Amino acid sequence: MVTVLWALIRTLTSETTGLVEWLLRCSVAAGLGVLTYGVLDQWPRHLPRWAPRWILQLLAVLIVMPPAVYLGYVATLGTFDVLSFGTTYRDGLLITSFMGILVGPWIALGAQLHRSEAFAREQALAFQLRSSELERKALDARLRLLQAQVEPHFLFNTLANIRSLVRRSGSADATAMLDNLIDYLRAALPRLGAGHETFEEEQQIVCAYLELMRMRMPDRLTYTVRIDPAALVLHCPPMTLTTLVENAIKHGIDPSEAGGTVDVLVTVRDQRVQVRVADTGVGLQAQRGDLVGTGLANLRERLTLAFGDKAQVRLGSAGTDGTVAEAEFPAHRGDPT
Repeated sequence: MVTVLWALIRTLTSETTGLVEWLLRCSVAAGLGVLTYGVLDQWPRHLPRWAPRWILQLLAVLIVMPPAVYLGYVATLGTFDVLSFGTTYRDGLLITSFMGILVGPWIALGAQLHRSEAFAREQALAFQLRSSELERKALDARLRLLQAQVEPHFLFNTLANIRSLVRRSGSADATAMLDNLIDYLRAALPRLGAGHETFEEEQQIVCAYLELMRMRMPDRLTYTVRIDPAALVLHCPPMTLTTLVENAIKHGIDPSEAGGTVDVLVTVRDQRVQVRVADTGVGLQAQRGDLVGTGLANLRERLTLAFGDKAQVRLGSAGTDGTVAEAEFPAHRGDPT
């Protein structure tokens, strides 16, 4: 832009040279200045600490401007003896050289600042990408840790129940309960290390779990599991349903002498999955405040890690007795990533 502007000014003030010649002269001078700046950007590779590279580049541009302007004149006049054309050409050469010395370093300095800004943006972007990657890995590790806190807890409690049952009632009931435990392990263990699963896979785990609990409390527990067919292929964070159902059994049905019913309902509405687990147990008023802390807190944190602020976990009363736990998050098919 500066080159074209100076060529236009010299064309208007010169009586001997046209626009094309001035454009060529100014372009040769500017091109050699840029070339000098670029060469010194790479060479020499190592400079003393007291000699910043950008200062060397500015000085080089200052020095190269007069010879660069002279070569521009040579290119347009076809001879090295530029001064033989008279004082008009000599004055033009001197004026253009002076302008090159005056403007060239500023253009070079502007290029340096622009390059520094581009480098800073590139470094900031690289740092942001690296930070995002590290954050993603940290969240993934934290999510797997939270899952690991949920799964062994149920397994060892069930094994303890089986041991008590074998001691108490003999082989028939124990065999039936072991069969249900095997069904649960077959459904759950292959997916403990998975990053995602579907509601159809989660349904298998929940049904096996509830059947185990029914075997443990045959006179005190009934249950229903209803999942919208459209939700079966959707992504379900591992152990989401199981955590809600386990919470209902542990804090609602178990403490109640009469037991109760657990109803599991999963629906899809407005591109969001709505999970509802209701029990007719002792209700929130009869529960201690810390009883529902760990399981639901872990679930809320896992859903937040998976969906951010688009996920919700709620706990409330169901009429005079019982509790309703609800989870809601975006509907994604398969793996949401």
